Amino acid sequence: MKDADQSLLYLMRTRGHARWAERAAQVIAKSGENGYLWFGIGLLGAAVDRPRSRRWLAASLVGPAAIGFNFGIKLLVKRPRPRLEGLPPLGGAPSSLSFPSAHATASFAAATAMTRIEPRAGTALFAAAALMAATRPYLGMHYPSDVLAGAALGSALGASVPLPGPHPGPATGEPTR
Repeated sequence: MKDADQSLLYLMRTRGHARWAERAAQVIAKSGENGYLWFGIGLLGAAVDRPRSRRWLAASLVGPAAIGFNFGIKLLVKRPRPRLEGLPPLGGAPSSLSFPSAHATASFAAATAMTRIEPRAGTALFAAAALMAATRPYLGMHYPSDVLAGAALGSALGASVPLPGPHPGPATGEPTR
């Protein structure tokens, strides 16, 4: 597994690295720090979907809260961030710990929780989460397995967090469970 992880990381760090693509990945990754992007999406959901605003507000906190849970795991595992000779990471990080990816954890936790509120947004939410997660090995900040573990952890957290109140259905406004 370690060799496959290293090989895939090397592939992601050496293919498709036009300057504009690197800059776009850096901007995307920056928006995901501390779950800010997901917090903003949740606040927007609360503002435009008033009947379910309490659920959106709760979901807006899932991504940032998942980062705290993630950091506890990082402290237990203590896997260092990847180092590829001649390919320095294309970004900074608040810690030297790599497993699991906090960006992936927060993104998939929030996407899962928000899809529970508005299933029709699921494709877009999970596409954004996957794109966010993919920036991490692309920028050399994480091994691919860090991202996969973060996505799995985040999905589990997002599915298990209770969201307040009845769930008014999107089409009729009638409560559904």
